[in-house]
Amino acid sequence: MSVQDETTTVTDGIILTDAAAAKVKALLDQEGRDDLALRVAVQPGGCSGLRYQLFFDERSLDGDVEKDFDGVKVVTDRMSAPYLGGATIDFVDTIEKQGFTIDNPNATGSCACGDSFS
Repeated sequence: MSVQDETTTVTDGIILTDAAAAKVKALLDQEGRDDLALRVAVQPGGCSGLRYQLFFDERSLDGDVEKDFDGVKVVTDRMSAPYLGGATIDFVDTIEKQGFTIDNPNATGSCACGDSFS
């Protein structure tokens, strides 16, 4: 039996809005890096049981689910992918709020701070 390095490209899964893709591109340009992907993961923790993690990553993990949004590579590990199917990542820049938001149809509940879900 052999283990294969495999990356899956999907046509559904996480959705990155144009505003979020533009912000990710701007951040990568600011860092002077074009070899990084936006990794979106789900980890145990937070008030509601699970919390999101968004960070730039140069690694490629076995079973990563990968999707490209106009040159912005978004990757999700195989354990997080089922929790994030159909989730929309947006970037909001208003007087009240600035940052990335995640609208996840798989979340049955969330905490008041909005950083975790169940």
